[in-house]
Amino acid sequence: MIKRLAFLLVLTALAAVAAGCGGTGEESGAGGGGGGGSLSLVAYSTPKEVYEEVIPDFQKTEQGSGVKFSQSYGASGEQSRAVQGGLPADVVAFSLAPDVDKLVDKGLVDENWAKSKYDGFVSTSVVVFAVRKGNPKGIKTWDDLTRPGVEVITPNPFTSGGAKWNVMAAYGSQIQQGKSEEDATAYLERLFKNVAVQDKSAREALQTFASGKGDVLIAYENEAITAQQKGEDVDYVVPDETILIQNPIAATSDAKGGAREFVDYAKSDAAQKVFAEKGYRSVNPALVDPKRYPQPKGLFKIDRFGGWSAVNDKFFEPDGVVGKIEHDLGVATG
Repeated sequence: MIKRLAFLLVLTALAAVAAGCGGTGEESGAGGGGGGGSLSLVAYSTPKEVYEEVIPDFQKTEQGSGVKFSQSYGASGEQSRAVQGGLPADVVAFSLAPDVDKLVDKGLVDENWAKSKYDGFVSTSVVVFAVRKGNPKGIKTWDDLTRPGVEVITPNPFTSGGAKWNVMAAYGSQIQQGKSEEDATAYLERLFKNVAVQDKSAREALQTFASGKGDVLIAYENEAITAQQKGEDVDYVVPDETILIQNPIAATSDAKGGAREFVDYAKSDAAQKVFAEKGYRSVNPALVDPKRYPQPKGLFKIDRFGGWSAVNDKFFEPDGVVGKIEHDLGVATG
């Protein structure tokens, strides 16, 4: 009887071990990797095609396994205001660093968001001129945009981050040529007199141009490349004097699990190659093909004018340089 009892105890122990091993295997298969959950990405309008590839690639990684995404795209300034107003966001990807900083002021993003890899930026580009196939108007320089009869398309700088980059590229082009601030402001006045449509976002401006409106679209280089990849009959010109565009990304303060991992993944070489395929210049200099993306001779940064805080105060307040120009033209600045 003692032998029978010992035998039964051994069988019970073996069964428990087997059950334990089976249970561990099932949990690992079902809940490994990212462990599921849902993240909300709120972004500016132009990188939609990029994130439509980067997100599925992230979901194939251990950190992203099982993570679902909701996505919202629109004008950078409007997206920032929407998040401030309560739009759920775990990751924000905007055109301008100040649109992220506004969330810092509201306690929605950590103040150290830019103290990260690549200074918090996920992509770069330059301002270019998108023109009709064959460039029938012969547009090559900033001066060409102010010629009589040249119809220009650019978004509204009071809603679109891309438009602010365009304006500062135009203004800075004059400074780079050795002209005074007064000359550069006068240039903006002439330029805006040729602007036919000011859409809310860079993507809407591209759609307006693609529909046949205008002779030239001031745009991100990546937007011109996107148009070409979609089969639009457009060419683009990189002017000698232009600005380096730097686009930020950040996780929000109360972001759910997986958000910070996604931000890190977006800066990884694998994701940066997708950005490059879609027409962006990678934040990793080693991944920038100089043949495809040559550096313009007169390239400059927003730092040339004191950074975005100073620029916004001087140019993009309703009573600022651009605010006054828009007011005279009857364009909304609020």
